[in-house]
Amino acid sequence: MLDILVQSRRNAVAAKKFFRRLLEGLRYVPRVIVTDKLASYRVAHRELMPSVQHRRSKYLNNRAANSHQPTRQRERAMKRFKSIRHAQRFLSAFSGISPHFRPRRHLLSAADYRQVMADHFAVWNEITGAMPTAAA
Repeated sequence: MLDILVQSRRNAVAAKKFFRRLLEGLRYVPRVIVTDKLASYRVAHRELMPSVQHRRSKYLNNRAANSHQPTRQRERAMKRFKSIRHAQRFLSAFSGISPHFRPRRHLLSAADYRQVMADHFAVWNEITGAMPTAAA
């Protein structure tokens, strides 16, 4: 998952803007790009990166769609954003912070998980200036 971009329209102009934004930060040319079956992605792909393989499948996109489920849940909890601009501002910050508190739990033992989370919260408290919570 490279990026989430919230736009009011899903046309070819919006798709080209999205692809350009994705490519400007990359230091390499992707081998494959996976999108949903929106026709405007095909147009943008053909014009901006014809050498990259474009896969459009209902099932190949599941990994990307599921990766931003927490964002969708957070958006629902906030009762929707007032504007696309506010949503984009939130998502650009939230997408960097969220993984900090979601270590890959299935790869850690309970003791390692507790240590990782303690370290992550210590970093968070240092950055935000928050007072550490008392352990119960």
